[in-house]
Amino acid sequence: MRIDLHTHSDRSDGTESPAELVKRAHAERVDVLGLTDHDTTESWQEAADVAERVGVTLVRGIEVSCTYAGSGVHLLAYLPDPTYPPLAEELDRVLAGRNSRLPATLERLRDLGIDIDVHDVRRVAGETAAMGRPHVADALVALGVVADRNEAFDRFLGPQGPAYVHRYAADLETMIRTVGDAGGVTVLAHPWARRHDHSALDHDGVARLRDAGLAGLEVDHEDHRPEVRERLRELARELDLVVTGSSDYHGLGKIGHELACNTTAPEELDRLLRLAADAAARTSRDTPEVLVPR
Repeated sequence: MRIDLHTHSDRSDGTESPAELVKRAHAERVDVLGLTDHDTTESWQEAADVAERVGVTLVRGIEVSCTYAGSGVHLLAYLPDPTYPPLAEELDRVLAGRNSRLPATLERLRDLGIDIDVHDVRRVAGETAAMGRPHVADALVALGVVADRNEAFDRFLGPQGPAYVHRYAADLETMIRTVGDAGGVTVLAHPWARRHDHSALDHDGVARLRDAGLAGLEVDHEDHRPEVRERLRELARELDLVVTGSSDYHGLGKIGHELACNTTAPEELDRLLRLAADAAARTSRDTPEVLVPR
């Protein structure tokens, strides 16, 4: 069974519609697909309609932009009730932060001599809920300034880049608890990725997050070298956390992250879904079911 629990559509920074993403998953023999657009659930309904028709099991989720100990961290939130007011309000704040930093980012790029404006970004952004750095990167590619997103982030848009602008992100511990109160379950996305400052995500830091309700770690990810994966796997064993693996697929927007290049073991998915069911029962929230084809 091929289980990929972290993918993106064009409702955030992927390049395929939710329908196209699900159809691609079916064509590439992905049995279980986790759809986790950044900070939005706008892709859920379209993906669910197609998944039921083509025969893909769909796990609906969100990749939430958070901060922890002063650094950016991404949190995968699976199967929460998206109407739970504290969750909905926080996602609105995060999306507003994405949109509000766009003008400042473009101004910094223009100060560097790059002729770019919001119309250039809109042309490549598709149906996204909010335009962010990946869409600016795509605009830079379209303008011939860089070859791909990686170069755009390395040269201009990454945290050390000259066009980087800070924005609002949710507090990680608070968001873990909020997702739990919404009947969902959480996994840290690519916690020790090369581009991230993961100094606070050591044993004690992750133990603190587990005590706040964190369920798992995304261990098998293309941004984790083999030795990093083994260390994370051991950390998950020590803290009794679920281990997931996934592609972080973005279509043409992210090189080297093909669907199911990393996968989650069926027993780990079962454990994650049991924890989600427990959270839904505990909170009595109207959470989305895992969509299993008939």
